[in-house]
Amino acid sequence: MKVSTINTVYQLSFMPKIFPVNCYFVEEQHELTLIDAALPYSAKSIIDVAKTIGKPITKIIITHAHNDHLGALDTLKEEIPDCQVYISSRDALLLEGNKTLLPNEKAVPIKGGLPKNIKTKPDLLLEEGARVGSLEVIATPGHTPGSITLFDTRNRSLIAGDALITRGKLVVSGMMNPLFPFPALATWDKSTALESAKKLSKLNPSLLAVGHGKMLMQPQKLLEIAIAEAERSLQRQ
Repeated sequence: MKVSTINTVYQLSFMPKIFPVNCYFVEEQHELTLIDAALPYSAKSIIDVAKTIGKPITKIIITHAHNDHLGALDTLKEEIPDCQVYISSRDALLLEGNKTLLPNEKAVPIKGGLPKNIKTKPDLLLEEGARVGSLEVIATPGHTPGSITLFDTRNRSLIAGDALITRGKLVVSGMMNPLFPFPALATWDKSTALESAKKLSKLNPSLLAVGHGKMLMQPQKLLEIAIAEAERSLQRQ
């Protein structure tokens, strides 16, 4: 595991050179918020990093209900039972194993590794505009119907789950990157993901942190390039 820190964001990257799977701590004044729960074996490393920082983990926010973002959730909840778990109300259904599409959603099958035996139940369900500490919830559907991004209102950091990928180069979720094709294969709806990327671009983030790949400081130009590439790709299809 590799730990990188920029401002209030700590990236914990598992298998960073092979198949990077990231989760994040966002540091508050007296506590830590964990965003995503990485892989099943990640729990001990996550807890050890929190001890090194010297603050308790009080919240876990799941950006979307794919296995590589949920892996250590049950173990973490067992180890830190008072920690509150958050997920979007939409992806809470996926967390339960329910892949049924809602009436207002595109008739496209939900893809990716979905949970089958997660025991942890969310304490709070999130909607667009909700606040969790310093973080504002941004609805960014596309990779899954209920994917969310967290926007740190103190410093304009974005922790975007799989709405965007930086492994190899910055791409919009659903766009094929030969160097790291897996998130594209697991994306529910490409056009919805593109609209979510445009929404994030309007925030002019100071930092972009995603589920797969390195953190990017001042990512606006690269974000605009990725959006333009996604638009051209969808026009050809």
